[in-house]
Amino acid sequence: MKRTILLFAAVACMAVSSLPAQDAAVNKIIETGRTDNRVMNHLDILTNRFGGRPIGSDAYDNATEWVASKFKEWGLEVELQEAGTLPVGFNRGPWFGKLLGEQGMELHFVTPSYTSGTKGLQRGHVLLEPRTQDEFDRIKGQLKGAWVLVNGTNVGWPIDRSVAGDSSRAAIIAENNETAQKNREIMTGNWENKTNNPLLPLKEDIPALFYKEMCEAGVLGFIQSAPVPLRALYDKSVVFNPDMTIETLPTVPDIKLDEHQFATIKQMVKERRSFMLEFDIRNHFRMGPVKYYNVIGSIKGSKYPGEYVMLSGHLDSFDVGTGGVDDGSGITPVMEAARLIATSGAKPKRTMLFCAFAGEEFGLLGATAWVKGNPKKLDKIANLFNRDGGPTPPVGISVPKAMYDDFVKICAPIQKVNPEYPFEVKESAPRRQPKTPGGTDASVFAIEGVPTIGFMEKDIKGYNFSYDEIWHTERDLYTKSIPEYQEHAATVMAIVGLGVANLDHQLSREGLYQKEE
Repeated sequence: MKRTILLFAAVACMAVSSLPAQDAAVNKIIETGRTDNRVMNHLDILTNRFGGRPIGSDAYDNATEWVASKFKEWGLEVELQEAGTLPVGFNRGPWFGKLLGEQGMELHFVTPSYTSGTKGLQRGHVLLEPRTQDEFDRIKGQLKGAWVLVNGTNVGWPIDRSVAGDSSRAAIIAENNETAQKNREIMTGNWENKTNNPLLPLKEDIPALFYKEMCEAGVLGFIQSAPVPLRALYDKSVVFNPDMTIETLPTVPDIKLDEHQFATIKQMVKERRSFMLEFDIRNHFRMGPVKYYNVIGSIKGSKYPGEYVMLSGHLDSFDVGTGGVDDGSGITPVMEAARLIATSGAKPKRTMLFCAFAGEEFGLLGATAWVKGNPKKLDKIANLFNRDGGPTPPVGISVPKAMYDDFVKICAPIQKVNPEYPFEVKESAPRRQPKTPGGTDASVFAIEGVPTIGFMEKDIKGYNFSYDEIWHTERDLYTKSIPEYQEHAATVMAIVGLGVANLDHQLSREGLYQKEE
């Protein structure tokens, strides 16, 4: 029996040694992907060591340095491409809140990035925001030291503090003042005529109608209702204002509170019950200007160094979670694909670029910077494989007819990775070429005519993954990524990316985009 095993092993070794070098590299990728896949280790470090990573934060800067160091460790050439500058930076610390009184409770809330924290632990009473001048005048003496419940439902953005926002608020206040006068007339008529005509509703389209007046009066902060899971984005008026300085930053917290707790507290205020809220929110800023960078790792092509295959994800994330899914589940398979290829002995014919783009969440900033900085490379890119859709595994790819035979050949080895994940190559009709940026970095490249064919993905084992539950919310965590899906994705990205890089010809773009009439 031992001789038989040894003979079989010897034959297997001979077979492997006789394989072309590139086939041997693919087999090595599959073996390493199965026995030593490190994608979840990358994700652990990215999310649980550095945390949420908005551009301008220490966490983003640390993640940039770490990704660059790993690319260098694996033998890739590394470029840190400056992608932009922010007027100030932002770091998020812990946050806490409590209701103190007869129904004491821990408060469940978030604040958008680049908004103010508290001045240490701050405690105060609670008021409903005024909607008319009369309502404001009635409570103005109580505003100092108060938390104010504002109208509307949070969708992630902070209160609009812009000039346009002030103008819209002023128009609604004027309309509400007129409505209030009509309501006084209706109430007088009801009393005199013993009628019961309903009052006209006041407008509540914009939260914090008397925003500046309440800030000047000394409120502690504003609180808005928010659906669960809580979502928090960032303050555009800070990030995109080149004149913003540490001295001119907003100073009043903007709190998005669990809608169930908000409803309870609002009812308690209406009933004029005695209670207080306290918050400790450690949102801190950095002196600007603060630069942010794309991290580009490359393996130079052995035959066609001026042609490119790109694998990408975005490195930044929002920070009330840790970016474990958006886009930790995208950038870490790109990193692992780079490692698998670099350690496989592969010598790709085309240059392979592994891109960790900056500032996707702030408007596709890193991808836009790369496209603007590399105009001569755009018509030499075979495909950009961008991953930014969650931790589900690739189960197929849909390509134009002119690419179909190439991808059938490229994707054949995927069948050896894991039989539980069948993979299908489909033929697709020409797609519409976008004219404006969309929801991912890939759209920036597609506008320029670059192929951005991505994988079809599916929760194939039924793990009940829901991207909408996690997208830009507090639940965007390491624990929401699915290890076996992530490992499969990294291996498939490595196989397909290397396969495109090793074609004897450049992928045809015929039939990729619809022709303009």
